[in-house]
Amino acid sequence: MQYLLYLCTVIQHFLDYIAIERKYSQRTVEAYHDDLRDFCRFMGWEIAEFNPEEVDESDVKSWMLDMIEQQHQSPRSVKRKLSALRSFYKFLLRQKIVKRDITARIIPPKADKPLPVFFREEEMEAALAPKVSSGSPVEEESYENLRDNLIIALLYQTGMRQAELLGLRDGDFDLSQGQVRIFGKRRKERIVPIGDSLIAQIKEYMAARGNEINDRFFPKLTKYTLYRIVRARMGEVSTLKKHSPHVLRHTFATTMLDNGADIRAIQTLLGHASLSTTQVYTHTTFEQIKKVYMQTHPRAKSANLSDKIKKND
Repeated sequence: MQYLLYLCTVIQHFLDYIAIERKYSQRTVEAYHDDLRDFCRFMGWEIAEFNPEEVDESDVKSWMLDMIEQQHQSPRSVKRKLSALRSFYKFLLRQKIVKRDITARIIPPKADKPLPVFFREEEMEAALAPKVSSGSPVEEESYENLRDNLIIALLYQTGMRQAELLGLRDGDFDLSQGQVRIFGKRRKERIVPIGDSLIAQIKEYMAARGNEINDRFFPKLTKYTLYRIVRARMGEVSTLKKHSPHVLRHTFATTMLDNGADIRAIQTLLGHASLSTTQVYTHTTFEQIKKVYMQTHPRAKSANLSDKIKKND
């Protein structure tokens, strides 16, 4: 009876483990909960009824097939759900609740990673330019305008994630040293340098907001408000369909790479655990690299000249 009672709560134990010990974000924990609930429902159970003794490899394969053929889910979604189940089974193995990981030999469907979109440098310059009124810069900007300008500048110049910006506190900034402390996924800390112009913006914003230590650097800023600010500001200068805070993170990485930054330095600044996650940005700059090559390599230039001569003939 005691063993069955433990089984009834094993998924909750796993969720508590990744939330407390692994320090996964609330959003990730909720996603794992939903994925494991979906698997249980496929097996005909409620989530508290999960019993590893009644699951084998063929059940996992059937679940994947059902998601692809019946639910028409994308390979990316299926891969993510399988990843949640795999993490759960590794936990069960460590807890000695199962003797083997039935997900170990399951091959996930291939999911092509879409290349990240990013704003062009001239678009960012336009977004960050001082607002003008009657042909001259606005003398005194409102608190909201100072805040919104700073939000765009922080996302673009530090590459921080949306959740990281929302979690900023006054004490995370060391303006004398020109740096900001960012807490990323699983509360992993990283230090990112900030330039003089950004420091000046921060000081101006804090003076307008009030310099007393606050629990949050951007009081009352919500995820929705942040998205609305970025969408409005970037929508004025860019024709991209996506205007999310994450596109500014992509723009930070792409700009750094285009201007000669080492890929491992970018990995550190972004807080990526794996270099392969950062390397997706190398694909976005291929056209820029190709353009430079065609303009500067002598053999490439001569080939272009030959093509032009042929066209003129």
